[in-house]
Amino acid sequence: MSEEQKNSCVSEEIKPKIKHDWYQTESQVVVTILIKNALSDQVKVQYNERSLSFSCPLPNSDSEYSLELELAHEIIPTMCSYVVSPSKIEIKLRKKEGLRWNQLEGEGTEKKVKAIPQAVIDASGPQQPPQLFRKDWNKIEKDIKKMEEEEKPEGDAALNALFRKIYGEGSDEVRRAMNKSFVESGGTVLSTNWTQVAQDKVEVKPPDGLEFRKWDS
Repeated sequence: MSEEQKNSCVSEEIKPKIKHDWYQTESQVVVTILIKNALSDQVKVQYNERSLSFSCPLPNSDSEYSLELELAHEIIPTMCSYVVSPSKIEIKLRKKEGLRWNQLEGEGTEKKVKAIPQAVIDASGPQQPPQLFRKDWNKIEKDIKKMEEEEKPEGDAALNALFRKIYGEGSDEVRRAMNKSFVESGGTVLSTNWTQVAQDKVEVKPPDGLEFRKWDS
């Protein structure tokens, strides 16, 4: 083997393998080429409606990497671009139609979704704007009050509810009579007659069978 052939073999052995991959968004297909430290002024990209051509000299090498792709769907060449970063090169291809690509190259099999005919839309009548749900707080307050009124307390709860109603709806004299009689009697008497209560101190009247005793401190 000649010296020239040996150098050729060594050159092929050390030639780096360049990988590329792709992903997509609703409007773009992004091709990523993993070339590190590429010089942006040496990158050449050519866009056509159904093809992509890329070439770039490999850093620290005499070789050049090139990529030719026959795209699965059409793109808009004037809206395509590329970005060179220290670790990779990203080529952004603008989709011509809002299709989801199942493959990057070859003949795409995706079908565009057909729009609803205007005649069908017209036949369905005018479109009503969405209505915002708003709470009627006045109605909610009335419903709660109605529920409270419909509840029928029993025992001590019913008696306390009656006293609260009398106190709330009574006159100032009724309230004074209830407060005075309740306090002076130690909670054993509750009178609504202010004329009677106002004259003298209300005496303690414990229930039958019970005896009232003062607490000696």
